[in-house]
Amino acid sequence: MSDNIPGADVGLIGLAVMGRNLALNIADHGFKIAVFNRTTSVMREFVVENPDTPGQLIGCATLNELIGALRKPRVIIILVKAGAAVETVVDQLLAAGLERDDIVVDAGNSNWNDTIRREKQYADRLKFFGSGVSGGELGARFGPSLMPGGDPESWKHLAPIWEAVAAKVDPATGRPIPGAAPGKPVRGGIPCTAYLGPNGAGHYVKMVHNGIEYVDMQLISEAYDLLRRLTGLSPGELAAIFLQWNRTELDSYLIEITAAVLAQRDPARPRKFLVDGILDVAGQKGTGQWTAASALSMGIPANSIAEAVFARGMSALKEERVSAARKLKAPPAAKKTGRTGIEAIRHALYCSKICAYAQGFQLMRQACRQYNWNLDFGTIAGIWRGGCIIRARFLQKITEAYQRDANLVNLLLDPYFRKQIRAGQESWRRVVMLAAQQGIAVPAFMSALAYYDAYRSAVLPANLIQAQRDYFGAHTYERTDAPRGKFFHIDWPDPNRPQREV
Repeated sequence: MSDNIPGADVGLIGLAVMGRNLALNIADHGFKIAVFNRTTSVMREFVVENPDTPGQLIGCATLNELIGALRKPRVIIILVKAGAAVETVVDQLLAAGLERDDIVVDAGNSNWNDTIRREKQYADRLKFFGSGVSGGELGARFGPSLMPGGDPESWKHLAPIWEAVAAKVDPATGRPIPGAAPGKPVRGGIPCTAYLGPNGAGHYVKMVHNGIEYVDMQLISEAYDLLRRLTGLSPGELAAIFLQWNRTELDSYLIEITAAVLAQRDPARPRKFLVDGILDVAGQKGTGQWTAASALSMGIPANSIAEAVFARGMSALKEERVSAARKLKAPPAAKKTGRTGIEAIRHALYCSKICAYAQGFQLMRQACRQYNWNLDFGTIAGIWRGGCIIRARFLQKITEAYQRDANLVNLLLDPYFRKQIRAGQESWRRVVMLAAQQGIAVPAFMSALAYYDAYRSAVLPANLIQAQRDYFGAHTYERTDAPRGKFFHIDWPDPNRPQREV
């Protein structure tokens, strides 16, 4: 099939839902795209079903055909399962004739360490490039958020495609420009993509995006739980509340779909709401765990992101929880509050959200030191304003914060976010206290508040921990009345023994 129209701009391997939609998005923007799938019939059906794309879909039955259909340097996007499959495909492409200047773009959810390793592994045979893609199936089709990282020379060849197919935001407001119909892509606006840095930078930023997505979803679910249990309102009534919240600073894709989910009736039981028929067990694919593990390995307190991962783990213990609920005593049930407290929960949600994002950006800041990257946090927030799952009005405020101060150490220190926390802090504390009194688990709310209180504390009880460490392991300690970096030890337990510098 590829013999008819040579000289394709880009190739794509992997025609599952994300691959198909991204291929159509690329073709919508006038690019000739050669496509390959391991199961040839899938490729043929895809090409036949989409004859009228503004660009051109070129079906290739073999990898040799795919390579022959592309102009040099060849750009090939692979959308296959993360892990060993990526290297299998790359090795097959090399065997089929890929050359040193050709560019292979891993657009899957690969671990950034794998991307760093693969760039080195293939350095003398091809240009390996990593790019995060967020937005799900609809994003891939009509405009995702794209997070590229790799060789800057390779980016020059990829940029025209990525900038064309990415979601767009209004330059004046930073708000997403709505996606167009098939064949009628969005024109104008700021594309939600930009070169982020070398080797694994793009996949690392995508991983942090997913970690923030975990905690954002957990915070919303905790707000829903508090509203449901404290007010006694139905899912349909709560849907109206989330719709109203979506007109405030909480305006976001996740709040929007939460309202839609809560309003949905159960097709099997039309008098009931679907959310009440869904088992309370949340799945996960691993990127949230990677984020928490990365934070732990670098000593960054991304505690709310970790709590969101643990919350999904707790949800998986369904049978244990059902058994424990019969045996473990809860506080006395309180009277329902009606609609009082709704505004306090909204404030608590926003304050917790600020802290969760602060943790994500603090983690990326440390990754810059760890991997010698120079991530532009304002650009990253800008990329996330449209196309991705965490897109939100709030991200414009983060963009502006880093425009005011590119070296901002923590989002909590920005004037806008300081003001927001000041305004919502009393409500936030009241909500967390009420949840504890009522026995309602809100680990993300609580951990976000703990992060805020710890970060604003000039003195923490870590002095006792360090004394304990010196006592049992001679790990030494620093003194408040000596310069940083000067370490001491005493021979415990006799408190009268002299201290000595080590």
